[in-house]
Amino acid sequence: MIQDLCIIMLTAGIVSLLFKLFRQPVVLGYIVAGLIAGPYMFGESWISDNESVETWGEIGVLFLLFAMGLEFSFKKLIQIGNTALIAAGTIVVGMMSVGFLTGRLMGWSEMNSLFLGGILCMSSTTIVFKAIEDMKMGGHKFAHVVFGILIVEDLFAVILMVVLSSIAVKKQFEGTELLFEIGKLIGYLVLWFVVGIAIIPSFLKIFRKHLNNETLTIFAIGLCLGMVLLAIQAGFSSALGAFVMGSVLAETIEAERIEHLIQPIKNVFGAIFFVSVGMMINPSLLIDYWLPIIIITFIVIFGQIFFGSIGTLLSGQSLKVSLQSGFSLVQIGEFAFIIAVFGQNAGITDASLYPIVVAVSVITTFLTPYIMKMSKPAEQLINRHISKGTKMFLENYAQKRNSAKTESTWKKYFKKVSGIVLIASIICIFIYILFFQYAAPFILTKSEWFCSVFNEKWADLITKIITLAALLIVSSPFLYYIVARYRISDEVRELWKQGNHQKASLAGLYLLRLLIGMAFIAYALYKIFTLTTGMLFGLSIILLIIISFSRRIKQQSRRLEEGFSTNLTAREVSADKQRPIGKHFVSKLLPYDIHISDFTVPTESEFSGKTLSQLNIRKESGVSVIRIIRGGVFTNIPGGNKHVYPGDRIVVAGSDEQIDKFRIMLDKSQHPDKNKHNNKDRNHVTLENFVLETGNPFIGKSIVESQIREKTQCLVMGVERDNVYIMNPEPTLVFMENDVILVAGETDKLRAFIG
Repeated sequence: MIQDLCIIMLTAGIVSLLFKLFRQPVVLGYIVAGLIAGPYMFGESWISDNESVETWGEIGVLFLLFAMGLEFSFKKLIQIGNTALIAAGTIVVGMMSVGFLTGRLMGWSEMNSLFLGGILCMSSTTIVFKAIEDMKMGGHKFAHVVFGILIVEDLFAVILMVVLSSIAVKKQFEGTELLFEIGKLIGYLVLWFVVGIAIIPSFLKIFRKHLNNETLTIFAIGLCLGMVLLAIQAGFSSALGAFVMGSVLAETIEAERIEHLIQPIKNVFGAIFFVSVGMMINPSLLIDYWLPIIIITFIVIFGQIFFGSIGTLLSGQSLKVSLQSGFSLVQIGEFAFIIAVFGQNAGITDASLYPIVVAVSVITTFLTPYIMKMSKPAEQLINRHISKGTKMFLENYAQKRNSAKTESTWKKYFKKVSGIVLIASIICIFIYILFFQYAAPFILTKSEWFCSVFNEKWADLITKIITLAALLIVSSPFLYYIVARYRISDEVRELWKQGNHQKASLAGLYLLRLLIGMAFIAYALYKIFTLTTGMLFGLSIILLIIISFSRRIKQQSRRLEEGFSTNLTAREVSADKQRPIGKHFVSKLLPYDIHISDFTVPTESEFSGKTLSQLNIRKESGVSVIRIIRGGVFTNIPGGNKHVYPGDRIVVAGSDEQIDKFRIMLDKSQHPDKNKHNNKDRNHVTLENFVLETGNPFIGKSIVESQIREKTQCLVMGVERDNVYIMNPEPTLVFMENDVILVAGETDKLRAFIG
């Protein structure tokens, strides 16, 4: 095992280093390393125990998805708006359809074609992030759109894995089964997310001072593996559990710290996973299937460009941003490998699909940076050939889509109520499932104890009442959310004044909430007691009224809600304090070709000490300086006489081209060669000692009287006298003959002083 791990790490390290030199993604290097170490390249595998490598690879998948979850955040999904949802939806539907149709036209089975469609609709988050970072385009508007699309695609990939897992078990595809699995998945995601946010951030906050890096790493991995076990027990994949726990921890204020600590572990096991991917590739199969590889490569590139650009355009972005987004998504990545490996291991896809997918991924990943650069020529070409009317239509459409829309009071209220009712209902369902599976049987078996005090009939009744009371105590805050939360609010008062139509709508919505609450209570009564329909209905109404108007239950539900809200917004509140510009201001710029970016002035820069007027930033680059941050102090809309110093954060607003010009302007202000020369000439501080021999003028004088510090800028660090060290001596210490003086100072001055 140690030998295998050594071979994997050394091969991966050497090959990835070569790929780094050629500025290619490290992931490709890992795959090539696996190809070299595998059984197909040289006729014999360098690895003796393939099962151990597969196990390590599975662990690598968990850490990859855990790290993706830390970058994901379900709250971000809610906040990204319609742009990412519409664009990602267009890509998913379009690429899945084209992928499935391509597979069928090539004579593949329905299952292979279905997996191919799922694989082709997901771009590589890692590769896109790396390409944008290398091209220094992270501040461009299209980058934020692409990141939102990738977030939605990651979530869809998780859903797809769950659906494909179900298909793998039943060996067939059913529409009703798909809906059931999606509903089940949504239910579990909501439950795990709500419970996780309610508990984990509070725990981390209480023990934060005791969570050093070591403890936090172990705790985070433990939570990840714990959620993996829960996911497996619930019938989902282990990868889903890792992803969900990552997304829960992404909402905590420790998210960045955890992400930093997990990074090395993810890199190690992730490398093993991609090496194991490469080990499964048979080069001879690539030669045999060269035609499908070429066809699918063209489908990925042109399909992603088309559907990505059209989807982003439909969401209301400009032609430029839409093309930049589409040209950035022209590859398949991590999830494609995971799904392909899953299909092969489950035995529901042909062995040829896996190497074809990997080959396509390698080709498209290699071409990604070059294709991204082609978006500008493509935009210029389209602009030359479309009519003025089409241009005006696209501009008006984008402006209309991005203009602020006033949401009606009824819509606001309905969204608020439906959200809380849905979440509370899901939690209640799981409470009921767990209660009747574990707690109720335990309580009901205790009726024998009551028989010693009461007769059998009364003992049975008391036990059932206790069972019902226990269930209602646990579920009452959530039943209150279903029935009574937001029953009286500002929106309700406003709608009630608007006439009979709105009153009827409010009454209908409230009646629906009552029926949902009654259904839960009636089910509990039905499971515990033997009652007639009338009694069941009557008791449900009475219990529901008690829950709705109980002050204690209301206070308890409010405390739960406040705690959850605090935990959910803790990271955002912390981030807002560090944010160079408010989110509200940034959102106002969305309809325009202007966005915000911030830069830090380097230590050695010609900007230092100059005023904004002297730098002439607006004329040279076109950007507007809207804020300067220095030591946590904000200067908004600084004037021309404002000086700039090293370490200042300059917040600017402008178009992509203008911000690029400012970045170049700031980079050119540095002179590394000059700084290197200056640093070389500087004197270094060193430590020297000398003996006070007979006749030395310092003998009989104190440290103060000798004026060593004043004359030489040297500091007496210690005195050795009769083999005893006096460290950091007092200024009044008198030097004696044969004392050994320990002095610190600049090298040249010390030598001149001692010499």
